[in-house]
Amino acid sequence: MTDFLRFKDRVHQTFGLDLNSYKENQLKRRLDNFLTRHNFTDYQAFFNYLTANRNAWHEFLDYLTINVSEFFRDIKMWQTLESKVLPVLLQKKNSLKIWSAACSNGCEPYTIAIILEELAPGKRHQIDATDLDNTILQAAAMGTYGPDAVRNVPQDRLKKYFTLEKDKYHIVGSIKAKVNFRQHNLLSDNYPRGYDLIACRNVTIYFTREAQDKVNARFAQSLNSGGYLFIGGSETIFNYAELGFDKVAPCFYRKK
Repeated sequence: MTDFLRFKDRVHQTFGLDLNSYKENQLKRRLDNFLTRHNFTDYQAFFNYLTANRNAWHEFLDYLTINVSEFFRDIKMWQTLESKVLPVLLQKKNSLKIWSAACSNGCEPYTIAIILEELAPGKRHQIDATDLDNTILQAAAMGTYGPDAVRNVPQDRLKKYFTLEKDKYHIVGSIKAKVNFRQHNLLSDNYPRGYDLIACRNVTIYFTREAQDKVNARFAQSLNSGGYLFIGGSETIFNYAELGFDKVAPCFYRKK
């Protein structure tokens, strides 16, 4: 067994993270870059570092999960959500249940909360936001962002839903209160049920095809009939019909 395979096995046994579900070439390239940057000579030394240093695992997770996100990322997709998807769901029920899976720094679930506040002011919805990385979840709950994260937010919404202090944009408390953050591992944890919309964007692209199929099948089980799955612009679900979806627009799949 190579050092790389042994490392993946030990990470799974010790931390519960299945690195075999990540595309091997991409994973190894990122790991090798991490090792070089931190002056580790081999995977054994790196594993020892992960187990001995409390903050090392969180640093590694932050690197592995590529915590890059921004409000209204891929603006056309969010326009589809606002003009076509959410209005259909709101016609059926007043209160929606929404899951932002692998939510990173919180931009995505807060964007959904802002859109819902515009479409149905004052209505109560359940927005659950989850991520593997506890450190990024703590940052998301703070709701503080740099200028790059809000560059696609229209000026009227920027003034309405953010306060600016010393070059930092703080999401207002009324929007922050609409999102519930918690830790969740898409590859191993149970999936909650009963959702009208699941957003999981630019995440499964790093998984193997087998892992992608497993995650998407479980999303299908988590959605109510007529519910929508919202994925990233660089992602495609080729076997959507097998999973019980109709493709209704780029990045949007509706459960039959």
